[in-house]
Amino acid sequence: MFCLIRLTYVLSDSEALDITLLALSTGGYEEHSPGRGMNGAGGPTAMMDPLEDPVPGVGTYEDFNTIDWVREKSKDRDRHREITSKSKESMGALLHRISDAFSGWLLMLLVGLMSGALAGGIDISAHWLTDMKEGVCLNGFWFNHEHCCWTSNEPTFKERDKCPDWKSWAELIVGTGEGGFAYVVNYMMFMFWALLFSFLAVTLVKSFAPYACGSGIPEIKTILSGFIIRGYLGKWTLIVKTITLVLAVSSGLSLGKEGPLVHVACCCANILCHLFTKYRKNEAKRREVLSAAAAVGVSVAFGAPIGGVLFSLEEVSYYFPLKTLWRSFFAALVAAFTLRSINPFGNSRLVLFYVEFHAPWHLLELGPFILLGIFGGLWGALFIRANIAWCRRRKTTLLGHYPIVEVLVVAGVTALVSFPNSYTRMSGAELIKELFNDCSLLDSSQLCRYKQVPPRPHRPADSGLYTALWQLSLALLFKMGITVVTFGMKVPSGLFIPSMAVGAIAGRLLGVGMEQLAYYNHDWAIFRGWCTPGADCITPGLYAMVGAAACLGGVTRMTVSLVVIMFELTGGLEYIVPLMAATMTSKWVADAFGREGIYEAHIRLNGYPFLEPKEEFEHKSLAVDVMRPRRADPALAVLTQEGMTVEEAEALVASTRYSGFPVVVSQESQRLVGFVLRRDLLISIDNARQRQEGVVSSSQVLFTEHPPAQAADAPPPVRLRSLLDLSPFTVADHTPMDITVDIFRKLGLRQCLVTHNGRLLGIITKKDILKHMAQMANRDPDSILFN
Repeated sequence: MFCLIRLTYVLSDSEALDITLLALSTGGYEEHSPGRGMNGAGGPTAMMDPLEDPVPGVGTYEDFNTIDWVREKSKDRDRHREITSKSKESMGALLHRISDAFSGWLLMLLVGLMSGALAGGIDISAHWLTDMKEGVCLNGFWFNHEHCCWTSNEPTFKERDKCPDWKSWAELIVGTGEGGFAYVVNYMMFMFWALLFSFLAVTLVKSFAPYACGSGIPEIKTILSGFIIRGYLGKWTLIVKTITLVLAVSSGLSLGKEGPLVHVACCCANILCHLFTKYRKNEAKRREVLSAAAAVGVSVAFGAPIGGVLFSLEEVSYYFPLKTLWRSFFAALVAAFTLRSINPFGNSRLVLFYVEFHAPWHLLELGPFILLGIFGGLWGALFIRANIAWCRRRKTTLLGHYPIVEVLVVAGVTALVSFPNSYTRMSGAELIKELFNDCSLLDSSQLCRYKQVPPRPHRPADSGLYTALWQLSLALLFKMGITVVTFGMKVPSGLFIPSMAVGAIAGRLLGVGMEQLAYYNHDWAIFRGWCTPGADCITPGLYAMVGAAACLGGVTRMTVSLVVIMFELTGGLEYIVPLMAATMTSKWVADAFGREGIYEAHIRLNGYPFLEPKEEFEHKSLAVDVMRPRRADPALAVLTQEGMTVEEAEALVASTRYSGFPVVVSQESQRLVGFVLRRDLLISIDNARQRQEGVVSSSQVLFTEHPPAQAADAPPPVRLRSLLDLSPFTVADHTPMDITVDIFRKLGLRQCLVTHNGRLLGIITKKDILKHMAQMANRDPDSILFN
C-alpha cells in the first residue's frame, strides 16, 4: 500500500496550483482534493497507505532519452514552496530551509576542492611519466627531471637540464650517454615507454570504462542540453579517465589533458550531487551543477577561473541562469586556489606555460596578427573536415573494431617520428612554453640563438636559430597531420594543447621572420619610427601566443572565453586587442567554410539530439510539415481518457517505440486532455497489478478526474490521472517552424503537440526537428539516432 502525491504547477492566464492526490491501497484508488480529508467518501476502496511513498521509477527517465525541463523545473518550484511554507511551523523546518538554501554553495565548494586536487595529481603524474621516457632520477624514481635537478649544484644556465642525479636510459644500461649506440638505446626506450603507456591507457578504457575515451566535451554539451547518458559521469568513468589521461598524455600522443579535465570535473560534480537530495532527484538542478563543473574544469586546466566561467557560458551550457553564474565563479575560484596550493609545477603558477611579455606591441603589427587569424581559421576548417572524415571512416570500417591496434600504431608512429626532433619529442605543454618564451640574455634555448650586434634594434639570427626554425617547420607539418588521426581514438584526448601548439609554431615562425625583416630593413619607413636603436620592438613569443589563440579559435569557434583564457595566461592587459583581432578573424574565416565547431561536428557525427542554440533556422516550413504522422503514415497512437483497458493500453505501448502518448477525450473527437510518458505508464500499470487487488487485463485505465459509473461485477479500474501532464505545450498547425524551434530551444522541450481548432493532429519531437533540419541541409536525416 502506498500513496502517490503529484503537485503540478499550472500556468494559464492566472497562475494556479493544481494538487492531485492519488491514494493506492489494496482495495482501489481514491482521489483527494485540497478541501477533502484523508477519510473521504467511499467504502474499503478509500483506504490509503499512511506512508505516502511515490511509485518507484515514476518521474525518472530511460537511458538515451531527453529530460522534460518544464516538468523538472515545476517539481523544483513545488518542492521549494513546500519547504518555505513548512519553515514557519517549527525551528527544525526553518533549519531545513536554511540548509537547503546553503546546500548549493556547499556542493560547489566540494566540487572545486575535488577537481582541483585531481587536476594537481594529474599534472604531477603526467610530468613525471613524460620524463620517465628519457631517464630516471637516482635520488628517487618518483622525481621528474626538473625536480631531480633542483638540489644539485652542477646545472648551469647553458646546461640547466644536466645534473649527476638524473641519468638517461643509455647511461644506466650501457654506461654512457654519448655515441650512436647510446642514441639508439634512448630511442628504443622512448618508443617502449610510449607504446606501454598507450597500451595501458586504451586497454583500461576498453575493459572498464568505454565512456572515458575522447575529450568528453561533445557529450557534456549534449547532457547539459537535457540528454541522458547513464554512466558517462559515473565513478568508474572518473577513476579510469583520471588514470588513463595521465598515461595518454605521457605516451607522447598529440593530445592534451585540458578538454578531458572538463569531463573529470563534471564526473566529480555528478558523484557529489548524490549527497544532496535536491540535486539527486532533479535532473534540471543537476545540470546547473554540471554547468558550474565545466567552468571548474577549464579553471584548473588553464589556471583561468574567469575564462572557465565564460567557457561554460559560451561553449557548453544550454541553460545558464544568473544563480549558476555566481556558483560557477565560486567553484572555479575554489578549484584554482586548491591547484595553487598543490603547486604542481613548482613555479607558483597554475599552468606550465605561463609567460609575461614586457615589450609593447605596435599598431602596424595588427597586419601579421590578422594573417595568423586567417591561418587559424583555415587550419580549423581543414582540421574539422579531415578529422570528421577520419572518424566516420573509423565508425564504418574495420578500423573501429580494433581500437587497441589503432592506438598502438598511432603511438608507435608518433614516437618514431618525434624522437629525432627535440620540438616534437617534448610534451605539448613544454613546446608551448618554449614557443611563448620571451628571450632573455641568459636564455639557452635554441630559439634564442642570436648574434650580438649592438646598437641596432634586434639581433641577426645565428645558425642555431635557423636550425631551430627548420625543426619547427617539420614539427608543424607533423603536428597538423598526426592530430587529425589522434583526436577521437579510444583514449582520453583533448584538443586544446595540440591546436595551440600548431598555432604557436606558426606564430613563432612568423614572429622571427618579422624580427629579421625589421633587423635587415630597419631603415624602412614602417620600422623607422617604431624600432628605436638598441630596443626589441618585435616579440616572437607574442606572435606564438596570438597564433595559438587563432588556431584554437578556428577549431572550437570560441571567442570571448578564449581571449580571456589567453589573457589570464599572460597576465597582460595590453595584449587583448591582438588576441581579439586574431580570434575574431579566425572565426570569420572558419565560418566561411562551415559554421560548426569541432564539438558540434562530433555531436552530429554521433547522432545526439542536440539543438545548437547558435544555429539559425532559415526555412519557411510550418509545424504541419514536420509533425508526425505524415499523410501516408498510420494514425497517431493515442490513449483515451476512459474506455481503454489495461490490455489495450499495454498492447499500444508494445506496438510502438514512442517515449510518450497524447491522451484525448475519445478517438472520435480527438480533443486533447494531456500527455503521459511511456515509462511512467508502464511502471504504474505494473505497480497496480502487483499492489492493487483485482486489477486484471480487462480493468479500465482512467485519466479522468471523476470515475464513470461501472457495473457492480466490473474489475477495479487503474486510475492514472496523476501521471498526466495537463498542460502539454501545443502549437497550431500553421505555426512557422522557426518559432517552434525557438520554443524547443528556450524551454528545453522534448515534444510539442500540434492542434487544429483544439483537435489533436500530430506531434513534433526534438528528433523530428533535427531530422527536418538535416534534410533541409542536404544531410542524412537518419543520422539522428536518439530521442
